[in-house]
Amino acid sequence: MLAPNLLKHRNHWIFDLDGTLTVSAHDFEHIRNELGLAPETPILEALHAMPEAEAAPLWQQLNELEFYYAGKASVMQGAAELLQCLHDSGRQLAILTRNTMPVVQHTLQACRLEHFFPVEHILDRDACIPKPSPDGVQRLLEFWHANADDTVMVGDYLYDLEAGKAAGVATVHVDTRGDVDWPEYTDIRVERLGEIIDYL
Repeated sequence: MLAPNLLKHRNHWIFDLDGTLTVSAHDFEHIRNELGLAPETPILEALHAMPEAEAAPLWQQLNELEFYYAGKASVMQGAAELLQCLHDSGRQLAILTRNTMPVVQHTLQACRLEHFFPVEHILDRDACIPKPSPDGVQRLLEFWHANADDTVMVGDYLYDLEAGKAAGVATVHVDTRGDVDWPEYTDIRVERLGEIIDYL
């Protein structure tokens, strides 16, 4: 486990979006059902594995479903306060998501968080290999000319933590339900996003 006080000195912060900065309204089983996928199937991976002609209409359907749910998202408790604290102290902020850019922007606007994230600091699934690949984290490090030991990945799901750990950055697991733990991929685990402020 990472000593909590080490977060004080990390200047580059990468956040997952749905379920981390926002309370996601996504019903993933409904989405899978609409797309004709088996329960618990990883959606992006399943579509990528299909022949292009078969997958094309499903990608369009997925985009429409995600955009619909994005408008129903609400801001996670503590998100605005944490982001303001990081911004005021000069940290660089980014989003790494398995969504698309229109969905991300729609979500951020619905939650009034868009002013924290310049568009060049947002990587969607079309800009990099999606999580759990570390590709997005590595691309942000290159963009910032930052070192892994100066960077934090914050997320609520295993893919976020796997991506961060594979890239060598510190990982913070936001477990809002308080019943999930991936210690091998987690440096710090919190149950509320605002708790991170105590480590700054």
